[in-house]
Amino acid sequence: MIAISALIERWRAGDERAAQTLYDHFWDRTFWLAYGLLGDADDAEEVAQDALYYALANIARFDPNRGSFNTWLHTITVSRSRNKRRGLRPRLVSLRDWLGWGGDVPDSTPGQEKKLVQAEAQSEVWEAVQGLSPRLREAVLLRYWAGHTYREMADIMGCPVPTAQSRVRLAYQNLRTALTSESLADLGDVEERIV
Repeated sequence: MIAISALIERWRAGDERAAQTLYDHFWDRTFWLAYGLLGDADDAEEVAQDALYYALANIARFDPNRGSFNTWLHTITVSRSRNKRRGLRPRLVSLRDWLGWGGDVPDSTPGQEKKLVQAEAQSEVWEAVQGLSPRLREAVLLRYWAGHTYREMADIMGCPVPTAQSRVRLAYQNLRTALTSESLADLGDVEERIV
């Protein structure tokens, strides 16, 4: 386990290897959050690089008393994604593309049919998430993909905690309307955590 606070202190003291380790450690989650928000790999890569560069270049501004480095970095990533999105037309991205799936020949071993059905349902859920408004998509991704608390989400999205909660609830209601009954079964765990 990487001690983030120790790396931050080393970077503040000028240790460039610590900065590189922080960059490498947070790259994937920053990229995938940006990709989930923007739906375009090139734009997500640009936003992730920008967010990480900004965070590392402005490490003196990070205050661990106000939240974790991860929360601060996700705040920067959401802000940069919003700025990027202002100039883009929303696009739908399949879960298959987001996870890098595709092109595989179906396996005939037992259980493969069930896996294919699950993959199709996940793809439908992902497409429904991409169809949400940007604010609702942010809320769902921050809560269920990035695993933030409502307090952290409120800080990241710049809104009160009840607003963060209502955005997640509204997003879930919209997803229930958009999905088929088979895909709704995949949302069962999510619904239990929301209600």
